[in-house]
Amino acid sequence: MRSAADCVGRDDELAVLGRFLADAQTGEATIVAVTGEPGIGKSSLVRCFADEHSGPVWRARCAPWESGTPGAVLHQLFQHELSGDPIAVADQILDLLGPRDSSEGVRLIVVDDAEFADETALQALVSTVRHHRGLPLLVVLTVRDRASVAASLAQEVVAISGLTGAAVAELASGRGRPLHPAIAQALTDHTGGNPGYVVALLDEVAESVWAMPGAALPAPKHVVADVRERLSDCGPQGQVLVMALAILGEHGSLTEAAQLADLPSPLAAIDEASAADLIVRSLIPGQLHEVRIRDSMTRVAVLDVMGAHAAGQAHRRAADIVIDRGRSLIHRVNATPMPDAALADEVDALAHERGAGGAWAEAAGLFREASRLSRDRALRDQRLIRTADSLVAAGDVTSALAMVPALESLGETPLRDAVLAYLAIVRGRAAEAELRLARAWDIVDPDSDPDSAALIAQRFVLHSLSRCRSGQLVEWADRALQLADYDSPAGIEAAAIRGLGLGSSGRPDLAAQAYANLSERVHHGVQAQRVTLGRGWLQLAQDDLDGARSTLETAVATAHLGGSARITLWAYGWLGRVQFLTGDWDQALQTVTAGRGLAESSGIVLATTLLEWTAAQVGALRGAWEEADAAVRRAEAVTQDYEIMRAPIYFARAHIAEASADYGAVVRALDEVRKMSSTTSLKHPGFWPWADILANALVVDGKLDAAEIFLRTQEAVADEMGHCSTQARLGYARGRLLGATGDLVGARRSFERSLSLLDGLPLRYDLARVNFAYGQTLRRAGKRGEADPVLGAARDIYQSLGATTLVQRCDRELRAGGVNAKLPRGDISLTPQEEAVTKLVSQGFSNREVAAELFVSAKTVQYHLTHVYAKLGIRSRVDLARVYSSD
Repeated sequence: MRSAADCVGRDDELAVLGRFLADAQTGEATIVAVTGEPGIGKSSLVRCFADEHSGPVWRARCAPWESGTPGAVLHQLFQHELSGDPIAVADQILDLLGPRDSSEGVRLIVVDDAEFADETALQALVSTVRHHRGLPLLVVLTVRDRASVAASLAQEVVAISGLTGAAVAELASGRGRPLHPAIAQALTDHTGGNPGYVVALLDEVAESVWAMPGAALPAPKHVVADVRERLSDCGPQGQVLVMALAILGEHGSLTEAAQLADLPSPLAAIDEASAADLIVRSLIPGQLHEVRIRDSMTRVAVLDVMGAHAAGQAHRRAADIVIDRGRSLIHRVNATPMPDAALADEVDALAHERGAGGAWAEAAGLFREASRLSRDRALRDQRLIRTADSLVAAGDVTSALAMVPALESLGETPLRDAVLAYLAIVRGRAAEAELRLARAWDIVDPDSDPDSAALIAQRFVLHSLSRCRSGQLVEWADRALQLADYDSPAGIEAAAIRGLGLGSSGRPDLAAQAYANLSERVHHGVQAQRVTLGRGWLQLAQDDLDGARSTLETAVATAHLGGSARITLWAYGWLGRVQFLTGDWDQALQTVTAGRGLAESSGIVLATTLLEWTAAQVGALRGAWEEADAAVRRAEAVTQDYEIMRAPIYFARAHIAEASADYGAVVRALDEVRKMSSTTSLKHPGFWPWADILANALVVDGKLDAAEIFLRTQEAVADEMGHCSTQARLGYARGRLLGATGDLVGARRSFERSLSLLDGLPLRYDLARVNFAYGQTLRRAGKRGEADPVLGAARDIYQSLGATTLVQRCDRELRAGGVNAKLPRGDISLTPQEEAVTKLVSQGFSNREVAAELFVSAKTVQYHLTHVYAKLGIRSRVDLARVYSSD
């Protein structure tokens, strides 16, 4: 049986091996090498794989002292003495494996630690596979080094990498040590996900440490022992070079290391350290003489071997050697185990500086150290709070959440409540955020603590944005700008979001001008990402799709320079909407995938429903129903207190329902949005295009009076704003309504106006929707000749988008209109309308659903069915399905 602990996180690798096993079953004998560093889990993986195999298994584990003994591995495998040349031995192996037509299935041979296998055994196994290719045989070798002889003989290689944070957490839990996700991720980062290291540390480190976020984890004892031995094998120059590199860390250079180690010429030291496998050379062009310590675990082990006193002295010397002020300060911190108020102030100042520049992860580490070094309790607490705040800004919500118990144990301050509110906002918890922000504002004194007051106001801006409350957003942004330094992070973000508040409250010109002015002042660096996102969001809302695409792509690209995870997620979400509207659906799905990954790694859920809205809509329109439903489930799985999160879920449900021709469900979903829109910016044209979908559904569902009332209200707002795409969308719904009431002249005028409004805009999906509704309306009015080219235009666009659901609907419309209709069924002829109704009913559609699909009344559907039954001589829908399927 498979051991759960052994196989945690290895489902993908087991699946790959399973595919090789399946290939062997069809007669493709294969040798597979499973490679990876020591402790990575190669042996555990193949043991699990072999334990699950239902056929015969032969196993061997190689030992270094047997590598020179010919046939040692073969004797382990088969418990027989095999002799002769490799081909002769291969024939003997074939006899031991049994006849190839045996019912036993695939023969599995597992050789663990195959780098120590004797040459005779490897040659014989290779010859067996090569000379008996039709044999159902799979040979699996585990090898540390992919460059080894054993690995080179394999036809396939499966490289094993470290476990994910989730797998490490599962592994720890299985060993009775449940870990907070942040601590599990820290353990994963520290060990590289190497399960051997993970298990060793879980056994060796005191239980209390696993409850301490940010704890400095040691190297496993066996790693320290190995590094100690390797250091002793080095010459004295190699030793001091390795120790210097360990002190300097990942940013250290060979020049700095040589100076710290007092090595005028480090070449001999490099040779010694390389021979001991403690350092590696750089492969970066222009840095060919640079070296670095082998890996982070080796570095920790070297520091352990050095001891605290020697390491502290080395850090003090390093502080004088490195030129960068920040790195020098960190070396001083590492050399200072006790509180030091002056040093704490220096570190705090640097943390603020790094945060202002957008380097929030670095700022978080600096604030944590400043807190540790602080003598004054109030300062210590404040700096700990800022650590959590910086972690959220860095997109590490999981680590920030691990600090919540510590933060809540501190005395209440405006800053503490503002930071806890920030955590609530990015996790979609509106009620908690509201309470904490209100409390923070109540107790802050803007005169004596303007920075905290500005931060609270800026967090109210985020909160108002997420509640879709434009007026409140602008009010809080103005307060923040009065309190904050104009160039501070709080000031820049308040100004950036303020433009969205202006735009969504009917002042788009002021918003555009505000972004133009802000872009001139903040035009580079990570802080500019906030401005770029806001501007792109506004451009999308104002029908500047090309500008929005370019701007939002820039906002996404800034993430690689250290931009905010929260801002990047919004940029992904709105870029996906731009790509959907312009017909770049494959790119939109790629954007959604990237956004999902960032949301998962950061723990920020604010934009999750926005991302999944796009995924659900594309899935439904392409007939990928399972994918569409899965997207909705992912959206519903996160906390969604905020209107900006709930609305996209309703949109997604509505799109799936519309694609399924369930217009009653469309109305139910979007009626929830209508209720929310009365007090929010959801009613504003451009920002959230949903009103036309509801109006269209009301018409198709036969609720003409309700459609008239709703359309009149929405049209008034769109006309007042002069918003082209919204006017066009509402125009096709108006055209449907006029057509349904018999006013074909008015319907034509409305549809033609919509097409005119879309002319020049890259809104391919909307253009197809207008044409489809226009064609349906013409067909129902009996204008089949006119309807054909209009429906054909819609079909062509849908076809180019891959919208198979709507292509099929267009085809049904065209058949119902007499184009490409299937007429003969034996000696029976059906009209195009009867053919269309028959096909849908035979697929299980109800009369109401058929009516919605074909844009006719349910009575008309029943009328056609009655005639079909009479023509075919049948009585029921069951009979119809049978006749149709046999045709």
